[in-house]
Amino acid sequence: MKLKHLEKLLENLEGFSKPSPLLEQYRTPAPLAARLLFHAAMRGDIEGKRVCDLGGGTGVLGIGAALLGSRDVVAVEIDPDVLGIARKNARQAAVEIHLIEAEVKYPQVLPLVGACDTVVMNPPFGAQQIHADRPFIDAALAIAPVTYGIFNAGSRSFISSYIAGRAEIDEVIGGLLPIKRTFAFHREEVREIPVEILVLRTKVQHENQPANPGERGT
Repeated sequence: MKLKHLEKLLENLEGFSKPSPLLEQYRTPAPLAARLLFHAAMRGDIEGKRVCDLGGGTGVLGIGAALLGSRDVVAVEIDPDVLGIARKNARQAAVEIHLIEAEVKYPQVLPLVGACDTVVMNPPFGAQQIHADRPFIDAALAIAPVTYGIFNAGSRSFISSYIAGRAEIDEVIGGLLPIKRTFAFHREEVREIPVEILVLRTKVQHENQPANPGERGT
């Protein structure tokens, strides 16, 4: 499947019907999601792998991973209404993903998900609840050796420090996350937020990988 084809399929998926500002429920844009997934696929981290989408929302990243040939996809989402949309989107895309209703920060999530090969995620940036991304990072490192996550640009230094001793930032890919006016506190029709796709590899995985770190701009 070509990048543009994947992007088009993801663009056609249904978004949030009643997004929550507290949960920072913003749809992952199809171009950004497709870019993350295609890059992960090129690195051998999608096809034939067991993939987990943490904070899966309406299923964009998880469904995209399934479309690119993941052997199994599990998505964790706290909002039951949003899980219903993800289920509908999976049917539309003709793929199967296992949906788990749970809050990522609770330890019981880990055995529910089980061991995975790869995590893909667009965690909250912490605009409404400070450090809201930390439970996502912790869970990701606990269940998979490699994580592809979308983070607010400028978070790299904090994340590198936060995961020290457990994992390393293996690669950084710059991008933009356009946010349409969704909530009352939004003042612009569309605001483009600079983001970075960070590839986190656990210490053991990183040591077994060929040295190929890279950094790319938008």
